[in-house]
Amino acid sequence: MMTPDELLARLLYKDALMLVVDKPAGLPVHAGPKGGQSLESLFDVLRFGLPRLPALAHRLDRDTTGCLVLGRHRKALAKLGRLFSGGRIEKTYWAIVAGAPPAPEGHIDLALSKQTSDKRSWWMKVDPAGMPTVTDYKLMGQADGFSWLELYPRTGRTHQIRVHCAAIGCPVLGDNTYGGEATRAGEFPLQLHSRSITIPLYPTRDPITISAPAPAHMLKFLKACGFAGDPPRAPIDVGS
Repeated sequence: MMTPDELLARLLYKDALMLVVDKPAGLPVHAGPKGGQSLESLFDVLRFGLPRLPALAHRLDRDTTGCLVLGRHRKALAKLGRLFSGGRIEKTYWAIVAGAPPAPEGHIDLALSKQTSDKRSWWMKVDPAGMPTVTDYKLMGQADGFSWLELYPRTGRTHQIRVHCAAIGCPVLGDNTYGGEATRAGEFPLQLHSRSITIPLYPTRDPITISAPAPAHMLKFLKACGFAGDPPRAPIDVGS
């Protein structure tokens, strides 16, 4: 269970319109049908004097970590929504994958569609008749049969990075849905992190770029691939 103070300690950015928090692994952003804690249940600590709770401007999967954007009020949320839907927000992810991609850099253009069955609630599948879905990637390092990828989703489909990585032969480690035995699912959490996000929030200012530190459960793999570690972060002013 996460406490409100623990969420507050994960605040990465704050201004009059927007908050960015470092989402932990294993905590859904919404409450599920079976109940239980969600990130939204802790949002009261992020009001900072405003009458309404902040709200999610986008989503991250339950086991994905890193940059999660919240709008502080309705107008801010609408503005962020237009930026996301218009493809104007740049997102960078880090993933540890099994094996290696087919080239040091690449462009994955594989449409996806949502699938359902009696045995599984739903999943995403490569489907030429599906929604256009594009991801670019760069190989950052390799070690002992796995690779560190930096990925740039150009569209915002559900499970996009996980499906695209699996489709090019290097599924994300810890992914028990799309990768099969190669992902060693169950040995450790999903190795997928929303590393940074760049948002052109104010028309007369430079875009805002926020980065989330690498999560503890990915450090072993990242360091084996050459990651030197994150520098110390300056504290965020949490005044209203």
